[in-house]
Amino acid sequence: MTDLTPSSPPETVLHIAERRHWESARATGAPYAMSTRGRTLDEEGFIHCSSDLDQVKAVLGTFYRDVPPDDLALLTISTAGLDVRLEPADGRLFPHIYGPVPLSAVIEVGPVPETR
Repeated sequence: MTDLTPSSPPETVLHIAERRHWESARATGAPYAMSTRGRTLDEEGFIHCSSDLDQVKAVLGTFYRDVPPDDLALLTISTAGLDVRLEPADGRLFPHIYGPVPLSAVIEVGPVPETR
């Protein structure tokens, strides 16, 4: 059985970004405010994230299977100063960021792992 007891969020979280949305935020200097595939922070209420690569791979396989990997980016986000809550979804705890992500909190941008 998975422990669903919320603990403190990790120092960094991972977020699957549609590359065009990430690049738009970076180009304008505006905080990143996409929640998940095709949904904004305003629409969803928080930004979906993952705690580790296992969660990222599960999300990719479930929600992004038909998206070319080159159209996605994996953001590593520092949680310092952000409102991050670990919340249950699909029998696991996932980190959710409540509020936009300042560009300075994104400490690495890389490719998504291969899942297909």
